[in-house]
Amino acid sequence: MTHHSAEHRSPEMNECIDNCTRCHAICLETISYCLSKGGKHAEPSHIALMSVCADICATSADAMLRGAEVHQYTCGACAEVCRKCADHCASMGEDAEMQRCADICRRCADTCARMAA
Repeated sequence: MTHHSAEHRSPEMNECIDNCTRCHAICLETISYCLSKGGKHAEPSHIALMSVCADICATSADAMLRGAEVHQYTCGACAEVCRKCADHCASMGEDAEMQRCADICRRCADTCARMAA
């Protein structure tokens, strides 16, 4: 039985887990912000994308934390979804909350892409 803890994982994987965990949290916070703001921010397609992004980030982090060999597939999917979410959030104009979400999504996409390679 292999013990999976932070010191047994590569620094790259630990960084990716941290980014996925933060991206999950920030997407959830940003969904609340968007729903309260209304208008284009609250469009169902935008909320759905951010919701899926939060979910895949949590799933990716969980796969790595469990030491599951399939993490490369979840990370690959996560990188794609995070990129789309980042683009969507960045397209919302000069909005600090949306830019914050876009930034963490991009960071998460970059580390997930490396884990998937």
